[in-house]
Amino acid sequence: MPKIDIKVESRLEEALKIPACIDLSLPPPQKLKINLPTGGTLNAFTDMSKAVPTDCALTFSLLLQLGPLLASMDCLLKILALLGPLVDIVKGLPFPPFKAVKKFIEAAVKLAPCLAIPTGAPLVPFVKDILCLLLKVLRCLTTQLKTIIAIMSGLTLQIQTAEAAGNTEQLAALKCSKENADRSAQSALQAIEPIGALLSLVAPVMQLAGQKPISMPAIGSDTDVDALQTVVTTLNGVADAIQVITDAMGGCDS
Repeated sequence: MPKIDIKVESRLEEALKIPACIDLSLPPPQKLKINLPTGGTLNAFTDMSKAVPTDCALTFSLLLQLGPLLASMDCLLKILALLGPLVDIVKGLPFPPFKAVKKFIEAAVKLAPCLAIPTGAPLVPFVKDILCLLLKVLRCLTTQLKTIIAIMSGLTLQIQTAEAAGNTEQLAALKCSKENADRSAQSALQAIEPIGALLSLVAPVMQLAGQKPISMPAIGSDTDVDALQTVVTTLNGVADAIQVITDAMGGCDS
């Protein structure tokens, strides 16, 4: 079919021009974290339901985690407040200083509510709710990864077709889309790390509840289709293990 060049106004020509890849590129995924006084870290969650997150979204994710974290440290800080005067009492035996004893009693009174934290069977609903939440996140993440894999597979075929046809404009646009798909995959892989961290944090509580802890296997950083398929298989394995435990606890609410 012959090609006919039609002269159009410069403004229209500019509007119809295929934008450069740099103007369409997604921002590379960033890692945000807070170093905890206990030596661990608090990592920002990547919300894959909202595409590639911005720094603002990741920062807000950390803020949402800070409140519960500070609340959970309340009893720990009260225990630490108890240890100071306790050391002074032990050092002063058999006649401990009155000031140290007074501080110890005051700290013990503040700590009393923490001693009522349940252990054993009462922890089961708590553990089940956490695992059910993680299960939903894993199912959501695997769905996102499958979508990315399908997009990348289609783009690979389209790129090969464009290369064979020598269509440079279409090839540039397709390669740009491929780069964006790669970055979406990178963001999805980053979202796995906090899930593994949560599984590690909940492990002691699971043991108290009589359940065997679950760990997240190592996940690579490759974003090619085969590597992402392996990640999906790994995540499905972890999800299935969690499903078995939650079913034994009464199952997750739909």
